[in-house]
Amino acid sequence: MKIAGRTVLVCDCGRSMPLDGKELATACGADGAATVHSQLCRGELDRFERHAAAGGAPLLVACTQEAPLFTEIAGQANPDAALSFVNIRETAGWSQDAGAALPKMAALIAEAAPEVPPTGTVTLKSEGVCLVYGTDERAIEAARRLAGRLDVTVLLSRPRDVPPPRVMDVPVFKGTVRAARGRLGQFEIVVDDYAPAVPSSRDALRFEAARQGAASRCDVILDLTGGPPLFPAHGRRDGYLRPDPDDPAAVARALFDAADLVGEFEKPRYVAFKADLCAHSRSRQTGCTRCLDVCPTGAIAPAGDHVAIDPYVCAGCGSCAAVCPTGAATYALPPLQSLFDRLRTLLGTYHRAGGRDAVLLVHDPRHGADVISLMARHGRGLPAAVLPFAVHEVTQLGLDFFAVAHAYGAAQIRVLTGPANTGETAGLASQIGLIETAMSGLGYGSGRVGVIDDADPDAVEAALWSLPAIAAPAPGSFLPMGGKRTLVMLALRHLHAAAPQPVEVLPLPAGAPFGGVAVNTDGCTLCLSCVGACPTGALLDNPDKPMLSFTRDACVQCGLCRSTCPEKVVSLVPEIDFRDSARRPVVIKEEEPFCCVRCGKPFATKSAIDKIVTALAGRHWMFATPEAANRIRMCEDCRVVDQFERDDPFKLGGPRVPRTTEDYLRERDERKVTAAGAQNEGTDDGA
Repeated sequence: MKIAGRTVLVCDCGRSMPLDGKELATACGADGAATVHSQLCRGELDRFERHAAAGGAPLLVACTQEAPLFTEIAGQANPDAALSFVNIRETAGWSQDAGAALPKMAALIAEAAPEVPPTGTVTLKSEGVCLVYGTDERAIEAARRLAGRLDVTVLLSRPRDVPPPRVMDVPVFKGTVRAARGRLGQFEIVVDDYAPAVPSSRDALRFEAARQGAASRCDVILDLTGGPPLFPAHGRRDGYLRPDPDDPAAVARALFDAADLVGEFEKPRYVAFKADLCAHSRSRQTGCTRCLDVCPTGAIAPAGDHVAIDPYVCAGCGSCAAVCPTGAATYALPPLQSLFDRLRTLLGTYHRAGGRDAVLLVHDPRHGADVISLMARHGRGLPAAVLPFAVHEVTQLGLDFFAVAHAYGAAQIRVLTGPANTGETAGLASQIGLIETAMSGLGYGSGRVGVIDDADPDAVEAALWSLPAIAAPAPGSFLPMGGKRTLVMLALRHLHAAAPQPVEVLPLPAGAPFGGVAVNTDGCTLCLSCVGACPTGALLDNPDKPMLSFTRDACVQCGLCRSTCPEKVVSLVPEIDFRDSARRPVVIKEEEPFCCVRCGKPFATKSAIDKIVTALAGRHWMFATPEAANRIRMCEDCRVVDQFERDDPFKLGGPRVPRTTEDYLRERDERKVTAAGAQNEGTDDGA
């Protein structure tokens, strides 16, 4: 049968699972009947070879166990053959519910049919300069074993009675790493107590005089200290290997891995980032820090008004994309659109094939696939209503994913986390809390989304088989188009329309990325500093008159308006407003403009001028007199004119008259006459 332009080859694996070709084709929406093979990888391998050699349509084989064999045969028969695989055996056919798993099989086949677009990559280069960081002779021995493949240096932290090697075939230093940063090919370290070994060391290594703050670079770090790691989330730092020094097998594996870290390596660019959508900061005021709070590797750092994500350090957990309120950071492996297309196809096909109350089991391919396989081989397998959905990292899941999954008809969602996610689920937990609040507030009840963090397949199996039966929301058929916030609101509005208890306004916990602002209009002077700080355009002004408007759907609750407001009259209200008014600007406050008392031009608001007059008139030396205080009520032009008219600061007086000798002689004669007159008056009085 053909689905989405691909020829699908189905095998019941030696009749170990029930398959009806006609029913399967009908469930998949394909014409005719599907040919069900029983030994496609063995006795019927020639049939696969004929399909591969024929070329034309790409092939989708419903078997993953024998994928290497099929790939080899296809390469021999037709090197250009397009080939992909889907697992319907461990996920559906090998189950206690196998007889009822036909809708799930059809959904899994339909989901696997479309091609996934490629993602971008970054290149890491390593020249093989390796630092072996340890405390004793085990570090020297490890360095010797690597010396044939790498350029190795040994750094011993606080060494005690370390016997000197008979042949100093690797350089040995002592020192303690104070700071480290970087990644494979570009590590930078700062070392305190740094000193080279003394060649004349006899029974134990001695070192020269130590110095502090020595800096060095290397491509690979093998940490055998057994102490605190040099990096957060150290297991995800490319080029940094930290085995337990007391575990010889772990050390051996690390040595094998380190020996191969020479050359160029391609690494996926896990996160796509649009700086213009980031709401981190404006005007030196900090707003949203959600991604900074959840990044386990420290790959995100502030960079002015936005953050910067280092793709070389990023380990791809996706927590930043999960919590980003604006969609500035989105997960790119695969692209967001591809993920939601898969989700729509999976749940849509399941419902059309007669499936009910789907439970979406989201897992990563590394841990989740192994757990599912062990459940199928040694236990009851997956229930018929549990649909496995693989993503690169479960920590990439955000409110958008959970809301869209429910809107497409998922009754419940369970996220299967693994040991690799330890300490990295804070962002996931916050997003589950948001969707649980939304679903409960709309009357769907709680407990629809949860985490299964057991590594034991028996415990996972017990958790899945004991799930209570919960009716699924009415499935929607909308296309997953637009950005993150658009998708969230599209899904939530669908859920609101079909909700058992719809509400117009749904309160959310503090920190939620949706809500409004409450403005104390009595204290607001319409200075509009909040408008300039708002990164999403939720707060708007009016170029024609003093006015402050607010569009609720655009608010991400970053808090920049609150921290920027000089009057401190703005507060945040986390909630989702389902009314149509939330999509358009609503006036918060408006005033008539204040007109200049001299020329009549409008230039400010009355509340702002009154506040300034009250604060400065008669209180500040510049506005001590009534005439000076009246300048506050003038526009910027009239204020200058009035200043010059009343008290010109540049007035210098008339030109200076030059003095001559005649002036001095005249003044001398005048002084003599004045003195003689005074003397005559005195003589007359005496007489």
